[in-house]
Parts: sequence; C-alpha cells; structure tokens
Amino acid sequence: MATSNLSQAVAQEPSLATIRALVRAYQAFARYSETFVRQYDLTPAQFDVIATLGNTQGLTMGDIGEKTLITKGTLTGVVDRLAQKGLVTRATPPESRRTVVVQLTTEGTTLFEQVFPAHLSDIKQHLTLLEASEMELLRVLLHRLEAMF
Repeated sequence: MATSNLSQAVAQEPSLATIRALVRAYQAFARYSETFVRQYDLTPAQFDVIATLGNTQGLTMGDIGEKTLITKGTLTGVVDRLAQKGLVTRATPPESRRTVVVQLTTEGTTLFEQVFPAHLSDIKQHLTLLEASEMELLRVLLHRLEAMF
C-alpha cells in the first residue's frame, strides 16, 4: 500500500510534470532540427560545429567545445569527419604547438552560408507563433532554470 501512495505522490509532483514538459519540448525540437540538417548530409553535432565556426577566422578546439554542446571526446570525431568531408581544416599555430585551430574551408563556408540562414529562417517560422512577450518570458525562465543547476 505504501508503494501505491508513493507512486501517486510522485505522479502528482508538479516539478516532475514541468521537467517532463521541458524534456519533451527539447526532444521535439531536436528531432525537428536533426531532420532539417540531415538534408545537408550533416549530423546535428556537425551542424553545430559548422554554425559555430561560421563568420570566424577559425577557433581552437577548446573554444568550439565551450561554444557548442559537444563533449571534448566527441568533438574530435566530429571535426575528423568534417575534415574528411573537406569542410574544415586543422592547423597548429607555430606559437602554440599544443593548440589546434579549426577553420572552415571554402566549401565549408559555402555550406554554412547556405544551411545556417535556411535553418534559422525555418526555426524562426515556428517561433513566430509565440508573442514577443511570450518569447521574452520563455527566455527569462529558461535562463533562471539554467542558473538553478
């Protein structure tokens, strides 16, 4: 009987419903975004790196890791595959042999200039269903949630 009461209490916990809604929203966005970027023969992580490198002269692997949601171990493989596709190059600056700078190639820049605005426009279309005040409230609440952890 105690287990039943606990299950009932858990099912009625408002924080769990909020977390579930947040996770489901993220999963829906991730699925939608992945479908979009796969049209360009990119994985979500590859797109993230391309988008991060766009409009830069290149970034170190550390900087890319900080600006993306990709873990260090995964980032190396993602950059390897982008280099195999001819979309990025790696260089080690003479002043810092332990640093690796990743840059978009001409082909990578062309892809960025094609995919990034198209993806942004596509996402923006969906977000325009929210009022400006709702967008601001959502942004504030998400920042507050992030700060809690």
